[in-house]
Amino acid sequence: MSLFDNLPPPDAPPPGSPSGADSARRPLAERMRPTRLEDFIGQEHILGPGKPLRRQIERDELTSIILWGPPGVGKTTLARLIAHITRCEFIPFSAVLSGIKEIKAVMADAERLRRLGRRTILFIDEIHRFNKAQQDAFLPYVERGDIILIGATTENPSFEVISALLSRSRVYALRLLTVPEIVTLLGRALPVVGLTAPPELLEQIAIYSNGDARQAYNTLEAAAAASSGELTEAPVQDAMQRKVLLYDKGGEEHYNLISALHKSVRSSEVDAALYWLTRMLEAGEDRLYIARRLIRMASEDIGLADPRALEQAVAAMQAVHFLGIPEGDLALAQAAIYLSLAPKSDAAYRALGAVHQDVENTIAEPVPMNLRNAVTRSMKAWGYGEGYQHAHQFEDALTDMQCLPPSLEGHRYYYPTDRGLEKRIGERMEELRRLKKRE
Repeated sequence: MSLFDNLPPPDAPPPGSPSGADSARRPLAERMRPTRLEDFIGQEHILGPGKPLRRQIERDELTSIILWGPPGVGKTTLARLIAHITRCEFIPFSAVLSGIKEIKAVMADAERLRRLGRRTILFIDEIHRFNKAQQDAFLPYVERGDIILIGATTENPSFEVISALLSRSRVYALRLLTVPEIVTLLGRALPVVGLTAPPELLEQIAIYSNGDARQAYNTLEAAAAASSGELTEAPVQDAMQRKVLLYDKGGEEHYNLISALHKSVRSSEVDAALYWLTRMLEAGEDRLYIARRLIRMASEDIGLADPRALEQAVAAMQAVHFLGIPEGDLALAQAAIYLSLAPKSDAAYRALGAVHQDVENTIAEPVPMNLRNAVTRSMKAWGYGEGYQHAHQFEDALTDMQCLPPSLEGHRYYYPTDRGLEKRIGERMEELRRLKKRE
C-alpha cells in the first residue's frame, strides 16, 4: 500500500484546517490554521507583498527551503499553506519518529509521483534532529527534483543542517510574533470557542505567550473551558497558573514600571530595583526589552565609574537570549543587583550631550590635514597627513598634536567624577595634562 493512497485531492483544504467532523475535538491551535495565505499572520519580512518567499509561492517557483524560527511562529502552518497553494502532495515527516528505512519508502513513492507529473513537498519537522547520514539520504532526491524539501528547525541551520543540503535550500528566518499579531489571532479564535473577551485580557494572554501563537491558543482554550459568555480574569489566571497583572506593553503602565526600575537602579536602591523588575517579569514583559534598558542604565548611570557594569548587562542580555524563560530571568536579576550597587557616574552621558551641542551649534569644520590619511600620491602632495605625530614614536606615547578642529581647540567635554574607577581616570587625565605642558 502506498503512503500516498489516502491523500486528499489538490483542491482540498490544507491538512489541519478547521473542517471535518472531528475538528471540534482537535486542539484550538490546529483548528485555527488558516486556509489562505492572506490569513497568515506575521512574518511580513518574507511574506509581505513583493517579499522573496511570497514571490516564490505566487509564481509557483518553489525550491527546497529551511524555515528557521522559535516555536509557535507558523513554520508548520506555512509549509501546509505552500503545499495547498502550489497543489503539491504534502507529506509530514517527523525527525523524531523516522529513520533511513522510512525515508527510502517515502522517496520511492515521491519518485513514482514525479514520473506521473505530480510534485511532492516533504515537510520535515525538527530537521536538526536528523543525523548526518539521515540528512545525506535526502540529497539525491532533492537534486533530481523528486521532492521539494521544507525543513523546520528551531536551531541555527548553519550548525545543524549538513552543508550539502543547506547549499541546495533557501533559509528563511521566522520571527517571534508581536503582541498585536497574537491579539489578532486570539480575536479570530473567540467565535470558535464561543466567547467574547475584553481587549486588555487578550493582550495579557499575548504578552504571556512570549511570541508563541500555539501557547496563546492553548491558554485561551484552557481558559475557555472554565468560562461561558465572556472571558474573565479568573480563568485566564488559572490557565496561566499565575496572577494576572494587566499590563499594556505599549501603554502608560509599561513606561511607569520601567521608569521605576531605572530610577531605583540609579538611586542604588537594590531591593526596589528587584521589586520593579519582578513586577515586569510577572506581567510578561519582553525580557530582551528589559535587558536593553539595563544596558542603557549601565552606560548612562554608571559608565566608567565601573566599566564592568556594561559587561554584566550585555552578558545578561546574552544569557536571556540563550536560556529564555524562566531561566534567563535570574540573569536579569543578577544584572539589576550589580547595577544598583555599582558606583554611579553620568559623566560619559553629560560629555556626549556637550559634544552634541557643539556639533549642533558650530560649523562642521573639515578634518585637519594632520589627521587625514594620504592613501594616494596626489593626496600626499596636497598635504594630507602633513604634521601627523605618531604617538608610539614619542616618549610615553604623548605628542603635542591637536586633534580637535581649530575653533574648538582646548574644549573639554568629559569631566570624570571621583567615584569608583573614574577617580583613577580623572587622576590619569590630570597626569597627561601635566606631562603635555612639560613638553
